[in-house]
Amino acid sequence: QERLAESGGGSVQPGGSLRLSCAASQYMTRANYIGWFRQAPGKAREAVALISTGGGHKWVHYSNEDRFAISLDTATDIVYLQLTKLKTDDTAVYFCAAGRSFSIRPEDFAYWGQGTQVTVTF
Repeated sequence: QERLAESGGGSVQPGGSLRLSCAASQYMTRANYIGWFRQAPGKAREAVALISTGGGHKWVHYSNEDRFAISLDTATDIVYLQLTKLKTDDTAVYFCAAGRSFSIRPEDFAYWGQGTQVTVTF
């Protein structure tokens, strides 16, 4: 089956911005939520932001509410994660995932993409 496909990662300096994309058309009817997670080297995977497949419910981790935003283009079924004011601590592989319920636990999401690397460095 077609996997979720992330794109948009790259290397930026602190203070920079990136927009990550997740093509999720195959999952809009089998999942109720699309989530962005990230995993830094040596750390556990953590939830960054979630959005319902209808677009009406959004959640961003409170520590990043002033820097990150999640959105859904309902015409293309692409979920975006806008990253601004990036810090070196944001360096990680960013994954999108599809799940049936609202959850910040990675194990509650059944479908995953391969991830896109975000590197924030001077």
